Amino acid sequence: MRTPPCLLSLTLDSAVHNLSNITDLSPLPDHILIELFLRTLRTGKLTERVLKLFIATGKDEVFSLIQALNIQVTVTPVLPTSKLMSLSIKDDEIDIVIGALRPDLTSFMNEWRTIFSRFHLIIVKDPDLKEELKIPEGFNLDVYKKPDIDRVVGTSTSTIFSGYSCRYFGYLVSRKKYIISVDDDCYPAKDNKGILVDAVAQHITNLTTPATPFFFNTLYDPFTEGADFVRGYPFSLRSGVQCALSCGLWLNLADYDAPTQALKPEERNSRYVDAVLTVPARTLMPISGINIAFNREVIGPALLPSLRLGGEGKFRWETMEDIWSGMCVKVVCDHLGLGVKTGMPYVWRNDRGDAISSLRKEWEGVKLMEEVVPFFQSVRLSREATTTEDCVAEVANVVKEQLGSKDPMFARAAKAMVDWVKLWKSVGSSTSSPGA
Repeated sequence: MRTPPCLLSLTLDSAVHNLSNITDLSPLPDHILIELFLRTLRTGKLTERVLKLFIATGKDEVFSLIQALNIQVTVTPVLPTSKLMSLSIKDDEIDIVIGALRPDLTSFMNEWRTIFSRFHLIIVKDPDLKEELKIPEGFNLDVYKKPDIDRVVGTSTSTIFSGYSCRYFGYLVSRKKYIISVDDDCYPAKDNKGILVDAVAQHITNLTTPATPFFFNTLYDPFTEGADFVRGYPFSLRSGVQCALSCGLWLNLADYDAPTQALKPEERNSRYVDAVLTVPARTLMPISGINIAFNREVIGPALLPSLRLGGEGKFRWETMEDIWSGMCVKVVCDHLGLGVKTGMPYVWRNDRGDAISSLRKEWEGVKLMEEVVPFFQSVRLSREATTTEDCVAEVANVVKEQLGSKDPMFARAAKAMVDWVKLWKSVGSSTSSPGA
């Protein structure tokens, strides 16, 4: 008597016939992935597109099987990357966003003058800051204050723009393709030769050259001058994907959490590493808003102010808003097939705040991370989520369903994410200028 097929076997057969509708196989366990590959091969369904779908999982077992079966990948000829130039970006396609948590920006602005003076600046004053801002002349800028925020946002949203979250209002009202965001306690750094680092130029280079999230290149970013793809890197993956987010680093005061900073009060980061890396797909990272750049048109809505600690303060280690936002944007980038880079450019970050006194405020966030990271690692978005707004809305839904009952903070974060998407859509269809 013939044994009926098991449920797994029927599921695999169905998957083989529907591979044309599948965009991501990486969540599958290794043994199921290999069995699906072999069934696809046996049924003659292994097209070039399907093969690339299996390769994109990055699983060693897949590469070994392809090599063992001598399966040839059709390759589009790729020029050495040193000959590939980044896209030509005009200065008027860039906004530099600065969240002002200190009233006197004179020193900060003058230090950045040679770099910032070419671009339009958006300065957002922390709504809780009482003093008037001091800004030197000679810059093309718009300053947004609490009345501007209230006028644009209104009262029907849970989005809060106080403290470091004020920078997100700049992201919201910008109309440029690229945004560079720098904290007001950061200054231009110098490289190992003592040359001033043009952070804007390096960020734009990162964003306008491809990222390579599906296979790690051991010689760092292959699109950097003096580097290329190493031996063994599949030619079918060398064209890379669009880079949507560039995360810069810091010299002097590293972005430690309060416990680490308290244990190492004298430690400073003095190592300037001349390197850029693509963060691998399905790998999370603690993105800091201190020194970042992104393609606003592509992933703007995914950088959002939503998770706020109960005792959130005005020092970087007393907040978690950018960490949460960073994991959200990484999940969105992975789902949409976009890349994230980290490394250069560096900025010089001045000492600020007392880590010891901040311990109590941040400890809440330190504990939350033990739940937040596994959660984001498990999130998988549907095929129907084809835009950044769709993705953020789906993540918010899952946050509400899986985390909302564990802590009211998560429920508030989920609502803030939904409100942010609505706000992004409504403000995006209007023109917002300070004092308008």
